[in-house]
Amino acid sequence: MTESWLSAEDIATHLGVTKDTVYAWIVDKSMPAHKIGRLWKFQASEVDDWVRSGGAAASEREPRA
Repeated sequence: MTESWLSAEDIATHLGVTKDTVYAWIVDKSMPAHKIGRLWKFQASEVDDWVRSGGAAASEREPRA
């Protein structure tokens, strides 16, 4: 069975972040995403692997809370 494609809203919910954060990660951190027409689509397994490999980790340039 093939994996379903998720919307930006779905992947944001999956990760517990906002859609704005998802869009920023696509640009700034090379989050795995696929542009289909004007929409971004995601596969949870790709995003989960990206998170596990440290893709969403804060860089030293970002202020820490």
